[in-house]
Amino acid sequence: MKTLKNNTEKTEKKSFFSRIKHLIDNANAWGIFIMGSTFVLMFGSAYLAYILQNDFTQLHLERRSTMIGLIFMIVAAAFFVFKLTFFIYTFIRFLKYKAIPSVSDEELPTVTVIVPAYNEGKQVWATLKSLADSDYPEHKIQLLAIDDGSKDDTWNWMKEAKKELGDRVSICQQPKNMGKRHALYRGFNEGTGEIFVTVDSDSIVDKDTLRNLVSPFIVDENCGAVAGNIRVLNNDKILPKMLDVSFALSFEFVRSSESTLNSVLCTPGALAAYRATAVFGCLDQWINQTFMGQASDIGEDRAMTNMILKQGFHVLFQRNAFAYTNVPEKYKGLYKMFIRWGRSNVRENIQMSKYVFTNFRKGPKAGTRLLFFSQFSRIVLCYPFVLFMLVFVVTHPLLFLSSTFVSILVLSTFPVIFYAKRYSFSESIWAYAYSVLFTFGLFWITPYAIVTASRSGWLTRELPQK
Repeated sequence: MKTLKNNTEKTEKKSFFSRIKHLIDNANAWGIFIMGSTFVLMFGSAYLAYILQNDFTQLHLERRSTMIGLIFMIVAAAFFVFKLTFFIYTFIRFLKYKAIPSVSDEELPTVTVIVPAYNEGKQVWATLKSLADSDYPEHKIQLLAIDDGSKDDTWNWMKEAKKELGDRVSICQQPKNMGKRHALYRGFNEGTGEIFVTVDSDSIVDKDTLRNLVSPFIVDENCGAVAGNIRVLNNDKILPKMLDVSFALSFEFVRSSESTLNSVLCTPGALAAYRATAVFGCLDQWINQTFMGQASDIGEDRAMTNMILKQGFHVLFQRNAFAYTNVPEKYKGLYKMFIRWGRSNVRENIQMSKYVFTNFRKGPKAGTRLLFFSQFSRIVLCYPFVLFMLVFVVTHPLLFLSSTFVSILVLSTFPVIFYAKRYSFSESIWAYAYSVLFTFGLFWITPYAIVTASRSGWLTRELPQK
């Protein structure tokens, strides 16, 4: 027994050190520098926070002595308790989640797969090929590719895909660049399937993705939409590695828990499925949607999800339906993507507030309302906390830095463990670096998105200027 225990310990140690070796072997110098700096800052800050204990105590006493400081501490404490309780609730819901297995070929519905493309180049060819290779009855798939007035060679690559796939794919061009929403609108009107599947033109799917994605519509007759599981395709660069860990938590943890409430709040454009009757129940409203008097040309996925939820349908998540998509590799592209998402989040939370507290569907609605409250509270409290952060930085810079990095160390450990358990230990620690980037480099996104919510524009699809 003792020998077996020793062998087990040796195996565990060997496994740990082999993981570390794998991390070092597959990291470049810049990546090693970033991760090394992140750990130095976090653990250095933990030590600094220990040294500055008396200063933290004095700061708390000073805050309690003023009305504004006391109010802030009460609000911050209440928000912390709510977020902690909400996290525990989300974790419990996550444990209850189970992906729906694929139904038989005979039960699978007819689907129309719509691939809108703009300035995508050769990637659209790879996307169409992966969809055509799906393990789905060929006579039940209608594959539509729509070029939204691209300025590059996207149309030529669509024609190449047409040559290879023949009648299995239909291709068409918009008369001019009209936006992704209009390209999808054309696909919805030309589609003949019982289920619409939308796939971004920079995404690749697994062979069983389509059948796994649409199976919930057969199992649950009230299902109106299904979100796919999105992973990063170009994960050989530093920012994509960070985003891959973030996506895993966002989809496989957050959306899993939302799915148990039948209330996934956003079906991603990279991979989503919609019941045709649900789409046509809101299609006119969706294509003509405006915000502050201007036509909405962003957030089409969140808007469609919102309108389907409003009709009383269930919106689910399928963890076993994977799509791999390209994400920004540079900071500029990243913040533009987040600005677009942030503006859409502001708009759709306002729209959701108009129906979520009504009798919008049969069955339990408390979970949906709790999800809404969690999202809306972050918007409402955004400016007070940013203002507090700026004041904290100016008045107590060392206390701010030490407490912030310690918080990152503590809070980011969960996504690290989650990703390591699901996928890879060596890649999971990018969660720490991502949290540092988000805290110091992207904190301004939500405040900026709120004040510019009426602005339109995709921001990330134009060709680079020469």
